[in-house]
Amino acid sequence: MSADDLLRAALIDAARTLGVPEGADPILERPRDPSFGDWTTNFAMTLARPLKRKPREIAEALKGMVDIACAGVATSEIAGPGFINFRLAQDALTAGLRRALALDALYGRSTTGGARRVVVEFVSANPTGPLHVGHGRQAALGDTISRLLERTGWDVSREFYYNDAGVQIENLGRSTQARLAELAGLEGDIPEGGYHGEYIREIAVRYAEQNPGDAGGDNGKAVTDFAVQELRKEQDLDLQAFGVRFDTYYLESSLYEDGKVEATVNALQAAGRCYESEGALWLRTTEYGDDKDRVMRKRDGSFTYFVPDVAYHVTKWERGFRRAINVQGADHHSTVTRVRAGLQALDIGIPEGYPEYVLHQMVTVMKGGEEVKISKRAGSYVTVRDLIDEVGRDAVRYFFLMRKGDSQLVFDVDLARSQSEENPVYYIQMAHARLSGIFRVGEIDPATIDGARVDLSPLSTDEEKELLKAITDFPMLVAGAAAALEPHRVANWLLEIARMTHAWYHKYHVLGEAEEVTNARLVLARGIQIVLRNGLELLGIQAPERM
Repeated sequence: MSADDLLRAALIDAARTLGVPEGADPILERPRDPSFGDWTTNFAMTLARPLKRKPREIAEALKGMVDIACAGVATSEIAGPGFINFRLAQDALTAGLRRALALDALYGRSTTGGARRVVVEFVSANPTGPLHVGHGRQAALGDTISRLLERTGWDVSREFYYNDAGVQIENLGRSTQARLAELAGLEGDIPEGGYHGEYIREIAVRYAEQNPGDAGGDNGKAVTDFAVQELRKEQDLDLQAFGVRFDTYYLESSLYEDGKVEATVNALQAAGRCYESEGALWLRTTEYGDDKDRVMRKRDGSFTYFVPDVAYHVTKWERGFRRAINVQGADHHSTVTRVRAGLQALDIGIPEGYPEYVLHQMVTVMKGGEEVKISKRAGSYVTVRDLIDEVGRDAVRYFFLMRKGDSQLVFDVDLARSQSEENPVYYIQMAHARLSGIFRVGEIDPATIDGARVDLSPLSTDEEKELLKAITDFPMLVAGAAAALEPHRVANWLLEIARMTHAWYHKYHVLGEAEEVTNARLVLARGIQIVLRNGLELLGIQAPERM
C-alpha cells in the first residue's frame, strides 16, 4: 500500500473505534504551504455531526489512536478548528519513488475500472469538410479521456459517429456538383448553406478525373457519395497526424437503412410516451426534465435530429456498453436532456445519466496578436491540420488539453512555436530531456537504476522532498483525472513538476558529488523521468531525450 493508503486506513480504523459507521472515508490533501506538513485532512470536521462532538475534540481522539509508525508518519499535529497535519517519515516519503522505479511504465496504472466496458464517442464530425480546431480540441479530449480510463482498468472502445445523412450532406453533394459544372465551363451556383472551400474544388477535380463519363456531375448520388468518401479519407489523415485512432466508425445512415430509427419511434409510441399534435409526432420530454415537449416526426414525415441520436444510443446499450461517454461541443448542450429523455422513455433499463457528456467550449486562434479565422483550403475556419503544420502535434495536443474543457481556449500560435520557458509543452519536454542528459553524460543506462538497493536518505533538501511528494502523488493524479474525466489535471501537474525539476536541476549537481549523494539523486532523476514520460504519454505527447 502507498503511504496515503496506509494513513487513510489508519484513520478509518480510528474512526470506527469512535463509533463511526462504515463508509466514512477521509480525504487527504497536500497542504498549500509545505511547512504545514506532507498531508492534511479535515476528517474530524466531517465527523462532528454524526458523532455530535466538537471537531477539535475528535481530531485529538483520532490523533491519539492512529499508529503513526505503522502509517509511515513521523509526527502529527492539530491545526485550526480541527485539521490534522501529518509529516511522513523519510522511508514513507521515498516509498513512492521506489515504487515508481519498480513499476516503470506501469506506474500510475490501476484496476479501478475492473475491465468494465465503456464507449467513448468523440469528434463525430459531419463528413462535409476538413476537421476544424473545435474538432481538434474534442479529439485531444476524447483520446486522452480514453487513455486515462484505460490506465485505470476500463475496457475502452473509441467511437466516431458519422452524420452522413441529412441536409448538410445534400448541400455537400450540390456544392460539389456546382464546382463540377464550373470545371465543365458551365455556371454553377453553390446552394444556400453550401460549402465554398477550396477543398470542394479539389474533390470535383478528382471526381471528374475518375468518372470521365459524368464529368459534369449529373449523377447527384454518385457525386455525393464520392465527396463523403473523399472527406472521410481526409479526416482520417488529419486524425492520424494528430495521433488519434478509433475502434469503431458508426454511420448515421445505417440507422435508417437497418430500420433502427423507425423501430425506436415505434417503441416510444408503444410505451405511451408520444402524442400527435399539429400534424407532428411529439415526445413527452417534459416528464424527464425538459422545458417543453419535443417534435420527433415533423409534418413532412422526416425525423428531427435528436431521434436518430436516441436510436444510436440504444445501439450502444444493446452492444453491451453499460457506460457511454460523449465528448461534444458546448453547442450540443440542448441535446443532452432530449437524448436522455428518449432513452428513459423507452423504459428498457437505461439509467438516467446515460450517456455521460463532456462538453467543451470553442477555440480562438491567435497569431501575431490577431485572431485567425480563415484557412486557405477550408475557406471559413482554421483547420486542425493548419495548427499541426504550424506548431507540431505535441504542442497542439498540449494546448488543447491545458484548460478545463468547459472553459474558453485561446490558442497562441506564436507561443506554441517558441522554444522558451513560456511555452509549457517545450518546458515540460525540456525537463525530461535534461534528466536524460544526466544519464547520457554519466554514460549510465537509466534502466539499470535500482531504487530498491540505494540509500535514499541523502534526498533531504526541501526541493527533493517536494519532488518525492509529486512522484508519490502521480497514481492519485491519474485516478482523479480519470474519475472526473478532466485531462487538464495531468497537463497542469506536468507543468508543475517540470518547474520543480528545472529548479532542482539548476540548484544541485547529480554527478560528481559524494557517491551516496550521486546514487540517491540518480534514483530521484530516474523517478522524475518516469512520471514525466508516463504523464506525457497519457496526453499523447512525446518525451524526447534530446532537444
